[in-house]
Amino acid sequence: MRPLNQNITPFLTAIWLFMAVFCVPAVASAQSEAKAEELDALFEQLLTPVDGNWEDVEKRIQKLWSASGSDAMDLLLERGRQAMEAGDYPKAIEHLTALTDHAPGFAEGWNARATAFFLMEEYGLSIADIQTTLALNPRHFGAMSGLGMIMEQLDEPQYALDAFRAAGAVHPFRPDLQKAIKRLEEKTEGTSL
Repeated sequence: MRPLNQNITPFLTAIWLFMAVFCVPAVASAQSEAKAEELDALFEQLLTPVDGNWEDVEKRIQKLWSASGSDAMDLLLERGRQAMEAGDYPKAIEHLTALTDHAPGFAEGWNARATAFFLMEEYGLSIADIQTTLALNPRHFGAMSGLGMIMEQLDEPQYALDAFRAAGAVHPFRPDLQKAIKRLEEKTEGTSL
């Protein structure tokens, strides 16, 4: 009679390979689909917040946006944000560049780096990262708002207004967006496009 261990190893290897090839991608895909469905529901709530409580909905959206699905990538995002909070923008850009290099499909990495570039007044680089953010996540009201702020800094009020209006279409109850839209509508009133 053969020892049981000789037959188990190939069997376990076959099961592991099956799981790695067929089950892990299916779980990741199901998680991604569930995340997309949750975001869709939250964006619906953002358009008609219960009791006007848009802040909680916004926080939940931002939390989902900040989850890359990789602990290592989430750590790079967190370190980049911490460096920004500490005012160390070059270090923030270093962490966030590593993040965008390793996870180019993760929109929040691009958005965070756009913010760091904005804080350094590197508007061209910030705009480039905002474009990538919006290509990956067209509903990113933060990136749209950032673009509006940059356009206002560059004395391009019509472009700023367009960006803030786009953000307001997605997030209509945020007071700072409404104030920016009103301010820029007054400023651009009577100007042609």
